[in-house]
Amino acid sequence: MRNLFQFMLSAVVAAGILSACSGPQVRCTTAEDNPQHHYLRGMEALERKDLATAREKFDRALYCNEKYSPAYGGNSIVAAEKAGAQADPGFQVVEAGRSRELLKKADNYAEGKEEQFDYYLAVMRDHTILRGEGWLKETEGAFRDAADLQVNEQNLVYYRGREAADYFMGIAYLQAQEYQKARDQFAHVLNAKHDGKWHVPADRGWKKTDRIVRALAGITVGDVGKRIAVKDSISRGDLAALLVDEMQLDRLMAGRISSSSSSPENPKAEFIPADVLAHPFKDEILALVKWKVRGLEPKYDETSRAYLFKPADAVTRGEMALILEDVLIKLTGDGKLATAYLGQEKSPFPDVRSTSPFFNAVMNMTTRAIMEGELSGAFRINDPVDGAEALLAVRVLKQKMTIH
Repeated sequence: MRNLFQFMLSAVVAAGILSACSGPQVRCTTAEDNPQHHYLRGMEALERKDLATAREKFDRALYCNEKYSPAYGGNSIVAAEKAGAQADPGFQVVEAGRSRELLKKADNYAEGKEEQFDYYLAVMRDHTILRGEGWLKETEGAFRDAADLQVNEQNLVYYRGREAADYFMGIAYLQAQEYQKARDQFAHVLNAKHDGKWHVPADRGWKKTDRIVRALAGITVGDVGKRIAVKDSISRGDLAALLVDEMQLDRLMAGRISSSSSSPENPKAEFIPADVLAHPFKDEILALVKWKVRGLEPKYDETSRAYLFKPADAVTRGEMALILEDVLIKLTGDGKLATAYLGQEKSPFPDVRSTSPFFNAVMNMTTRAIMEGELSGAFRINDPVDGAEALLAVRVLKQKMTIH
């Protein structure tokens, strides 16, 4: 009996030694508590810019398997995003260094072509965010490496298709202001699959770069339009400058409104908001204020207890539709436009109810092809307007009214 006990004890110890030497300790055994699941949820959190949740999910994946390469790649993107969002140079250096170290681990632990693909995508995304010296060449190199891999797309836990590399190369070229190349990369994604994971964002990227290319080609006034065309979002101050400089709105308002009413030919703003006194677009802003363009009125600020213009606030797509609708009404004198679609029961846009205060304006703009919805059918009413889109919308409005 004693010999049997010693034999069993030796077997248990030997099994423990073999287990310790065979690889990482398996700590998570339930169906959904596994590295792949947590990695996928972490990448989805990254899409939402929820860095805290993303890092938590990647850390959990690494708790389950301390050698799981994609989770290190995910955490490297989190670190890069944190570095890119900080103005403090010291913090940027720390997080950028952390991102590089995590990428090394992702490279060292990558098993199989699918994990290598995830690693190369992490390299591309990190360089695009951090944009250090020689970043574009490094990104192009990682893109070529990813494109050369013969992967089983069904085994790509998050990316789900090889065209993801084309999409993120398009994002890189967009950041590098290589707009023609960016447009080509997004087109590759659109041509690869009609219903793939990256089709909708690539369509959005293609439209954005196409708008920028067209906007830059048709700029008629100085540097204001050029600076605005490449912005991811435009502010109220930017839009005031665009309307006055590109559309000559102040001159048009004076000519059309005063000729059809008792208004003075060139009225003055009733007051000057305190937050535009030193603004570079002060004159343009005051031109919009004096003509009382709906959507660009001063707003009451609870903190200062005063009406401010808030020139730095981003303009949403819904607000843009409202502003352009009011310009259209004022310049045409057609007041019926303000109620043309009120009472319509069904909206063609899933994110714009027919009862929305923006609905009538959205319909006026989209039916005239001044603004457009997304491939998904949504209008994105609460999203900011990018500079190229704003410039083209103003230009189309100008053309439709044959303004010269």
